[in-house]
Amino acid sequence: MRVDQFDFDLPDENIALRPVSPRDHSRMLVVRPDGESVLEDAHVYDLPSFLQPGDALVFNDTKVIPAQLEGVRLRDGAERTPVSATLHMRVDGARWKAFARPGKRIKVGDRIEFGHSGNDACLLGTLRAVVEEKGEAGEVTLRFDFSGASLDEAIATVGHIPLPPYIASKRHEDEKDRSDYQTMYAREEGAVAAPTAGLHFTPDLFARLDAAGIERHFVTLHVGAGTFLPVKAEDTADHKMHHEIGHVSAKTAAALNAVKARGGRIVSVGTTSLRLLESATTDSGEVQAWSGSTDIFITPGYRFKAVDVLMTNFHLPKSTLFMLVSAFAGFETMQGAYAHAITDGYRFYSYGDSSLLFRKDT
Repeated sequence: MRVDQFDFDLPDENIALRPVSPRDHSRMLVVRPDGESVLEDAHVYDLPSFLQPGDALVFNDTKVIPAQLEGVRLRDGAERTPVSATLHMRVDGARWKAFARPGKRIKVGDRIEFGHSGNDACLLGTLRAVVEEKGEAGEVTLRFDFSGASLDEAIATVGHIPLPPYIASKRHEDEKDRSDYQTMYAREEGAVAAPTAGLHFTPDLFARLDAAGIERHFVTLHVGAGTFLPVKAEDTADHKMHHEIGHVSAKTAAALNAVKARGGRIVSVGTTSLRLLESATTDSGEVQAWSGSTDIFITPGYRFKAVDVLMTNFHLPKSTLFMLVSAFAGFETMQGAYAHAITDGYRFYSYGDSSLLFRKDT
């Protein structure tokens, strides 16, 4: 399909710069397949009333790390050039893939010093790396002087939360973002972007879902900075997704298969959980234990194998995530849903409102 078919105009006033408090008081647009009552305005705290006993929510428990690093390039005889790097996927104990700027001025073999002197932590507050490989679109592989837990501690010391560009362009990251841009159940460190559908949940909502007989299961997909990248191709067939690392345990796979066997529905909290579940599910619909990297790209025409209901925020024009929701609930249905959301003042993107999508059978 043409990428411009997924474009739409979004006024700046619809872009959320801060989350709602309490979190579960965000609005939620319920979108049903054609032939039913298609759109219904609600709030996230209403979620139990739209689900049934025996349904299972699947959450992504990845934890956002402060993966935005600012530093300078160190090259003999050359000026110290400012460098910005956003880590997006760990390669091993000492190496990360990152998007670096200015990409054209960085070469293989360059040393980069991140952080600021004057801080006693982490070798006077600095973290050094060498550019080991250079790819396309500013992507580099950085090999750090530290590894393992020491590297994690150093990144936590000198790094910043990598706010999405549509927020970062309007305000600076602050201490509040360290808690706001993290789900209440985050535990597996490694993401550089939050699984934002989960930002709406609170202990009170969890308790009411439990009381309603809704199961809760967790998977892990470490969201990469590739989620922020625009689609530059003119046709969806020409777009290349970046890999992200994920894990589905044998226990979780068995529990979800049991849900399906007794007629319950799998409700994915976020597109990250959905992409991982679809990667881990066979063509016959069996969820399997799974670990590895996925670059699954879901566009209209895709046949969903695992997920029945999707809870997700409102996404960018021409983004891979708007393509995914259009595949899930129907292209025309989502065009109408987004037009309604914009007109009715729903808040978009990471800190914005939510939607609850029921799958369109094909």
